[in-house]
Amino acid sequence: MPARHPEAKGVRRPSSAGRWAYPLAALVLAGTLTACGGTSPASTGKASTGKVSITLYNGQHVETTGTLVAGFEKATGITVNVRSDDEDVLADEIVTEGARSPADVIYTENSPALEYLQDKGLLAKTDPSTLERVAGKYDSPDGDWVGVSARVSVLIYNPKLIGRAQLPTSVLQLADPRFRAKLAFAAGETDFQPIVTSVAKAYGTKAALQWLEGIKANAGAHVYADNETIADEVNRGAAAFGLVNQYYWYRMRAEIGVSNMHSEIAYFAPHDPGYVVDVSGAAVLKSSRHQADAQRFLAYLVSRRGQTVIADPAKSISFEYPLVAGVTTLAPETPFTDLAPYTITVGQLGDGSSAISLLQQAGLL
Repeated sequence: MPARHPEAKGVRRPSSAGRWAYPLAALVLAGTLTACGGTSPASTGKASTGKVSITLYNGQHVETTGTLVAGFEKATGITVNVRSDDEDVLADEIVTEGARSPADVIYTENSPALEYLQDKGLLAKTDPSTLERVAGKYDSPDGDWVGVSARVSVLIYNPKLIGRAQLPTSVLQLADPRFRAKLAFAAGETDFQPIVTSVAKAYGTKAALQWLEGIKANAGAHVYADNETIADEVNRGAAAFGLVNQYYWYRMRAEIGVSNMHSEIAYFAPHDPGYVVDVSGAAVLKSSRHQADAQRFLAYLVSRRGQTVIADPAKSISFEYPLVAGVTTLAPETPFTDLAPYTITVGQLGDGSSAISLLQQAGLL
């Protein structure tokens, strides 16, 4: 199994586990970023050198964030103190800290954590010029956060255990008894919640609950803590197939090498409710004492320079899709414009609470 960062549990929702193990340089960077998250620099707004600093609560992958932070610091001279943890843990901490939060910016993997903070009235309005960089459907409907990158849900499968033609083409088919003991999924992953919300939107909450009970029965012992585990277990043949976001497969391939890959990925049928685009975004906290500098960081994330970092996996190990027009991923994956996801807005995905309630009712949380 890949090495992982320590797991931390939030109050509002279960946390996902850590990240893939990367080469030593990346791990040193991750440790440095986490260590930078102390409260002393944030309380004064100055780093030890006396330069202006902001504090970032980071729920994104530390390698991606590390490269973006380095570029921003070089371009602006502003030091970024980074505290990395699961997005749900960080969101709960911000709610608990309230106006006393040391955070200036939060950067998440999924939109529900940002919608949760927005609903609590804790986010500042994002500068209009920053929002204009990204198509409105990927930004906060209220203008409180900006979309930075995107991923899409896929099936990861082991061809030795299940053929591509045998895979489900609809998310509802995951509950079909023919997939008993073959399916793997991560009920506590924040990445899974948008799919639950999407199923409930398409078929109603009663059908969504029955579906969850069905996939719980099918998965059996293959209900894992996170998508990294699903990818690893399917790749080594412990499970036939699972539901993840596409970038976990590409990151794993970069991590272990093509010769060690024994899995492939496939999509649900076009516009199926299981075919969901997830948006990663960032916001400035209303309580931030460094509003202008925090807004500059958001602007950098969606600048051409920042988006180019996301587009190039050699720089960020991202394998996510940049959202700014004119910047396309350099990874050998399906182009973003060729995807055919289910139509559901970030506003309809909401704060994840309805998905959490259904998961709890199904005994999955």
